Formats: sequence, structure tokens, C-alpha cells
Amino acid sequence: MAEPTAPGTEAVLRDTLLWTAALVRRFPELAGELAPGRRSPAGTRPAAPSPGDAELLRRERREALLLEQRHGLAVPGHGAAPIRLHVSDCIRDVTDGVVELEEAVRSRLGLPRPPRAGVTERLRRIAGLLDGIGAHPDLARHVRDEVRRMARRCARTLGEAEPVVRVAGRCPWCDSVSLRAFPDRRAVLCVNPACVCVDPVCGCQDDPAYRHLWREDEWRELADASGARTEEIETAMDGTEGDAGAGTGTGTETDTEETAC
Repeated sequence: MAEPTAPGTEAVLRDTLLWTAALVRRFPELAGELAPGRRSPAGTRPAAPSPGDAELLRRERREALLLEQRHGLAVPGHGAAPIRLHVSDCIRDVTDGVVELEEAVRSRLGLPRPPRAGVTERLRRIAGLLDGIGAHPDLARHVRDEVRRMARRCARTLGEAEPVVRVAGRCPWCDSVSLRAFPDRRAVLCVNPACVCVDPVCGCQDDPAYRHLWREDEWRELADASGARTEEIETAMDGTEGDAGAGTGTGTETDTEETAC
């Protein structure tokens, strides 16, 4: 019987499910990005690789074979076409990260080592253990952070940009006009890097990359405290125009690390 979930950990587990679903959706899409779509003009033949490109071509073919053997991802239409090595690096990073994460979770929960499986199946197995993970707050946050990191790396590699919409009102914690709606997450975040709330279990207390957020069941409370209206927040969640200023001044992305929830 699983131990009760520690106070404050329910939100972490909800975030974990959100990021797990995103990673399950995005990871298979990486295979389609491995080989660039290159076509020769009608009636012409592709140019033969120069002698100086021969070693690179051999390396790319080895990469394609390794990806198919280790990760079950065949490069669509791969032949002499080059593959995007930064995509293959992402695939290896995510694959190794998911394997290590599942093994660490099962070890912490006293479960036997998991059988071999693909990335998406391993992620589903991790999600199936969230009740047990929730009894260990430090483990729950580690799982959330790792899944989030890998999901955001996949998104960057695929060239995805999460929509951001400005929300009226001031943050109840830092009093800045830094509230933003993130429709993909159905959450409002304060994107002020200096904002720290008073909740001792919130990630913004000890993680500089974390941003305090309000989920859907907290929007009314946020509206009352910020001067916004609940209807405005709901409209922002359905908005299609992103906030051009939010991406540069929010601190939600860095060159070397993913943003927090």
C-alpha cells in the first residue's frame, strides 16, 4: 500500500503528468527531424559528395544505424542524405535520461529493475508509479525536474515555442506587472526572476529557474489578489497572440538550461 502523498507534493505530481504527456508526444517527432528534406531540381542528379565530405558521411551513417539499433528510431528515407547530429544528440540524451530516471525511481521505491522498453513505454511506467513517488517529496521533485528538462529540450530541438499571453494585474508576491498566461500548461506564471513567494514548498524558494504559478483552480484567488478578472485570465488562455515582450524579459529560457514550470 502506497504511503500518503506529502503535503504540497500534489502540485509537483500534476506538473510531472503534464510534462510526461508533452515528452511522450514530442519524442517520436524527433525521428522525422533527423534527416533534412532535400530535393534536387527536376531533371538533375544529386551532386556526389566531395572527398572531404566522405568521413562526415560515414559518421552520419553510423549515427543513423546506432539510432535505429539502440533507440528503435529509423531515419525516414535515410541514404546518402545527412542527418542532423544535434537531433541525434537530443534523442540519445532523452533516451539515456529516461532509462536512468526509471531505474532510479524503481530503486528508491524498492522495486526490481525494469525490463527493457522504449522511451514512451518507460515514461508511461514512471507515470504509473506516481502514487509511490508522491510519498517522497525529494524524489517527486527530481522526477518532475528531469521530465521537464527533457520535454523542453525536445521542444527546442523541434523548434517549438510555447505561446505566452500577457495577463492584467500585478503579481500578489512581487507587485510587478509580470503575470503571463501559458495556455499549453493552463497556468498563470509570474515571470519576474526576482519574485519569491512565501510558500515553503514552492520551487521558487530554492530554484532560481522556477517561477511561481497558479493553476486553473487558483485563478479566482489570483484575480482577487492581483486586480485582474477571472474572465480575463480565461480569455488569455484561449488567446492566440503571444506577448512579444515576455520571451525576452521573463527569464523563462536561458542558453544553457530549461525554464522551470
